[in-house]
Amino acid sequence: MRKDATASGHSAACHRLTRLFPRIARQMRRYQDGTTPPTATELGPRHVATLEQLRDGPLVVGDLAARLGLNLSTASGLVADLDRAGLVQRSTDPADRRRTIVRIDDANRPTVTEWLDGAAAPLARVLDQLGDDERRAFLKAMDLLEVELGREQEPTVDG
Repeated sequence: MRKDATASGHSAACHRLTRLFPRIARQMRRYQDGTTPPTATELGPRHVATLEQLRDGPLVVGDLAARLGLNLSTASGLVADLDRAGLVQRSTDPADRRRTIVRIDDANRPTVTEWLDGAAAPLARVLDQLGDDERRAFLKAMDLLEVELGREQEPTVDG
């Protein structure tokens, strides 16, 4: 833990959260595994995250990789898995034939939507217990944590 976190008086909350996050992530993975469509039994949490990114429309695989924080090869593998499961369609970008566009398969969109909604159900139930201000504060904290963790992983340049 960085010095400024312990000096700020938040160390007890930080310790509690660092213990909670792995357990929550593990339980969410178990829940998602239990809601996996029968045609997609080999899929896991990264596939859920990939489909969630595609929920609102098609994406170029490179953009999908960036949104997921993955390298292009890993994102392409996830897309290939989802394609084999019949959940997405891949096509060549007509504007740049080097790029691949991926979208949720129209025929399986209801199945995908049901899976995504099911995977998010525990989180939705918790958020429903919060007031509007609490929900905004929680989401703001998660956004700030994501930015901070990203900052921690950036290479530093010694001047």
